Amino acid sequence: MLNLTRKITGAAVLASATLLGAFDAQAAIPIQHWTLANGAKVYLAATDALPIVDVQIDVDAGSRRDPAAQAGLAGASAGMVEKGVRASDAGPALDENALGEAWADLGANFDAGAGPERTSFSLRTLSDPALLDKAVALAAREIGEPSFPDDVWRREREQINAALKEADTKPGTVSARTFSQTVYGTHPYGQETTEETLAKIDVEAMRTRYAQLIVPCRAKVSIVGAVTRAQADVIATRLLARLPVQDGRCEPLPAVPAIAALTAPKEERVPFASAQAHVIVGQPGYLRTDPDHFALTIGNYILGGGGFVSRLMNEVREKRGLVYGISSGFSPGLHAGAFRVGFQTRPDQADEAVKVAREVLAKFVADGPTEAELKAAKDNLIGGFPLLLDSNRKLLGNVANIAWNDLPLDYLDTWTARMNAVTVPDIKAAFARKLQPDRMVTVVVGAKP
Repeated sequence: MLNLTRKITGAAVLASATLLGAFDAQAAIPIQHWTLANGAKVYLAATDALPIVDVQIDVDAGSRRDPAAQAGLAGASAGMVEKGVRASDAGPALDENALGEAWADLGANFDAGAGPERTSFSLRTLSDPALLDKAVALAAREIGEPSFPDDVWRREREQINAALKEADTKPGTVSARTFSQTVYGTHPYGQETTEETLAKIDVEAMRTRYAQLIVPCRAKVSIVGAVTRAQADVIATRLLARLPVQDGRCEPLPAVPAIAALTAPKEERVPFASAQAHVIVGQPGYLRTDPDHFALTIGNYILGGGGFVSRLMNEVREKRGLVYGISSGFSPGLHAGAFRVGFQTRPDQADEAVKVAREVLAKFVADGPTEAELKAAKDNLIGGFPLLLDSNRKLLGNVANIAWNDLPLDYLDTWTARMNAVTVPDIKAAFARKLQPDRMVTVVVGAKP
């Protein structure tokens, strides 16, 4: 909503379109890791499959660190990074239009955004030294010298408010918000951006937050592309060079509380004039570093993540015709992101669909999958693994995931073996440890209360 997405242009389009098919996807690309003098951690996957360099910088500055009264501050601040840079020894002030033209001239792309855990900056540019040098210099200015223009923020705030009002007319928005607030309670994951919280956000709050949280020693820099380690070291250093210099110490941020487990089932029914009832059933899930991750990944594919071959789809749609589609999924991170089963159905069928979905879930947690289901899931997931690495962007996402969650550097190399090692008892035990079907939240929006 706040991000200005620019497509890579000119020569970069031709390079991407022509060479992407030649990218040899494989898990064996080694990931190098080191720490800069400023404390930033760098992760490099060097590959010359494309003459492109992709960079992602992640900082612990997501919405989980927003004050409750200013929910939305992280997203607003990240979005405003792209609205202008102030004058400095590196060049004159640039407004959002001048920045857009500068990036277009370079045939490069820069974005900033924020999620629940992190604020992220991404750069994509050709590896040609002249273009790469200019793109890094411009990105460094956006990261280190954002101007946060007040008039632009007033305009952006009005646009966000309008978008929020429109979203509130959609049952999907209402169901997702109700579910998050019920599952997470007072945890920051349950905070919602509203017109009231936006009214309390001004550019001074953005500048203060930015100066406190966006510092080099907390950055994780992931780089993929046609560069050497020495070149990557220079790129990472330059990208962070215009942020405030630290005094040699990196003070730890306040701990964010863990998400509390549910102690009893909860049901929320929200009347809504819609043709379909929107239903979400779920609970807090697990941390990304949990050793059960592989078993839960395969198990969820069997339960509801595998589309038409999943149990939920077979039982709720194919056998009973209660839904058009139904799925399940975990969202693990630094906190126990939620497990969800989600679907839409006719309002008069909502109760029956919820009942069947709960029964399927409870049986799966109690009994686990069959050996045939496990084999089919492994064949599909392992067979599709190369598709997760068949471009610079996809590989960058995997490297950034490794960096952010402190996963082993050989994570991609060992992924297939670890998936193959999962057994039916492993899945059954993992689901029994993580899910409590008798203590879940159920949200139904659109059906009669």
